[in-house]
Amino acid sequence: MAVRKSAKTPAKTTSKKPKPDTGWISELDCYLFGAGTHYDIYQKLGAHPMNWKGEDGIFFAVWAPHAAAVHLVGDFNGWNPDANPMKKISQLGIWEYFNPGMRVGELYKFAITTDTGKILYKADPFAFSAEYRPGTASVTADISGFAWSDHEWIAARSHTDMAKRPISIYEVHLGSWRKKDREEKDGCYTYIEAAHELAAYVREMGYTHVELMGIAEHPYDGSWGYQVTGYFAPTSRYGTPKEFMYFVNYLHKNGIGVILDWVPAHFPKDAHGLADFDGHPLYEYEDPKKGEHPDWGTRVFDYGKNEVKDFLISNALYWVEQYHVDGLRVDAVASMLYLDYGRQEGQWTPNRYGGNQNLEAIEFFKHLNTVVQGRNHGVMMIAEESTAWPGVTKHPQQDGLGFTFKWNMGWMHDFLEYMKLDPYFRKYSHNRMTFSLTYFTSENYILVLSHDEVVHLKCSMINKMPGLGEDKFSNLKAGYTFMLGHPGKKLLFMGQDFGQWHEWDEKKALDWYLADKDSHRSLQKYVRDLLHLYKKYPCLYSLDHDWNGFQWINANDGDRSIFSFIRRDETGKKSLLFVINFTPVPRPDYRVGVPKKCKYTLLLDQEHGAYKASQCPTYTSAKGECDGQPYSIAYPLGAYGTAIFRF
Repeated sequence: MAVRKSAKTPAKTTSKKPKPDTGWISELDCYLFGAGTHYDIYQKLGAHPMNWKGEDGIFFAVWAPHAAAVHLVGDFNGWNPDANPMKKISQLGIWEYFNPGMRVGELYKFAITTDTGKILYKADPFAFSAEYRPGTASVTADISGFAWSDHEWIAARSHTDMAKRPISIYEVHLGSWRKKDREEKDGCYTYIEAAHELAAYVREMGYTHVELMGIAEHPYDGSWGYQVTGYFAPTSRYGTPKEFMYFVNYLHKNGIGVILDWVPAHFPKDAHGLADFDGHPLYEYEDPKKGEHPDWGTRVFDYGKNEVKDFLISNALYWVEQYHVDGLRVDAVASMLYLDYGRQEGQWTPNRYGGNQNLEAIEFFKHLNTVVQGRNHGVMMIAEESTAWPGVTKHPQQDGLGFTFKWNMGWMHDFLEYMKLDPYFRKYSHNRMTFSLTYFTSENYILVLSHDEVVHLKCSMINKMPGLGEDKFSNLKAGYTFMLGHPGKKLLFMGQDFGQWHEWDEKKALDWYLADKDSHRSLQKYVRDLLHLYKKYPCLYSLDHDWNGFQWINANDGDRSIFSFIRRDETGKKSLLFVINFTPVPRPDYRVGVPKKCKYTLLLDQEHGAYKASQCPTYTSAKGECDGQPYSIAYPLGAYGTAIFRF
């Protein structure tokens, strides 16, 4: 073990709870942890500044039941694996140690002696902070005492039914959103710098939430944060835990919610991480047919082990309750639900009924979602579930998994396959755009165009579009308009709103200079107009999984590749009519059926974007059957034309 320089802070730690004579870890703590119901176990395991018998220091506790011995190592003892032995205090295998004089900001690890005599140097699974890569040590931290000022936001959230609220998510990778011209930490923005600029951009554009990739500590940039080694540590790439608290607090004060990507599906095999933590499989399944992801080269959490479930549930609660985040987007849910996910015949072990469902993971999700949302009303649990698993967003009492929302991966696939087609051939794939409207009420969906769709030679969103020059931008405007009108919450990855040409690269900042060029600026303004319109009209979000909120006018105009439909709110009085032309053929004599005799006010079209309130053109319906409706309006629909009418 190489000796590192200490990152000490000059000030003493803030005194916290005194350590009782009976031990910091009580019998009740051990019982609850062993039962999988100690939802605040992170307040006991890990590293905690405190005053014990008049001395300031750090109290350490770690779960390592197979270990023959555990020692605390760090700069304070020259990383000597024999100097500071920890004491085993329970049958569960919890070891504890109080280190007087140790301060916040110091590096440490656990030197775990296995039952074969080998010494493993492991980072703290419950550490609140971690060393900046490529270092792998944990860092003592005090996360208490932050002056939160988002009380109104949290109070309002607790009384909100998110299914009936507008949710438009801006998915962000902080390390590549923008960069500073400096060498320190690869020029990445700090949490505080990002808070100010990101909040300003998100407010201007009209997004309601940001979703952050890669916040939990991870060793490899190329994993984008999906191979985690520090589940309780905001990554040191962008700053300290309290600076991340500042980030969340600042966005809340600006009316913006914060969602984190969360990865309970698997973890990497890095030597300092969770894999074979005490010399044996501990956090992962012991059976390699369940405990290994062959495609990803990672380990799978053991969802049947109470202590592991407790680790994960308490971690979810930690981000929600200690950092005030508004939701967790749970990555790779399908890989958890299916025992044969990514495995060939003979590589997986069936469940006790002979099926491929992971019964332990199913029960884990029900437990997780019930606890997190039960303790934190209004917090969203979002599933990235790529199959047709039933009841993902149904309550566990209805045999559902209990998620708030599910990513609509089927819609995403069909939408992109349609949009990539030459407009001439779209008439042969018309059903790709209508199929999702046959099942949109089955779950609470989020329509996603995420980072996964603009990497690995998949092309950027603008480069997926057919044609040259302005045709690409016109296609994308039409596509985004359809996405806005389609039932479901919305998510766009950064760069998609101004037409980033290059595929996303986590090592490089977005090409923000493009937003100053005419075509890109026009696309960005158009997306901004759509997002602000979305928040203004409840018919676009209040009945997202209810047939009363959607009506086709014409779903069958495949020959012309035109779609027309209506969105309604709960009152039925403020409705919007959408008309979208997915070909470059203008239709100057276009007529669309409408349900009522009244004036139809044009709010937005592809050429102008959103009209000013005083300048909106109006069209009066004429009696006469059209598209199965008793009335119609005539409107000159342009090439790749879009139109949204209020009536």
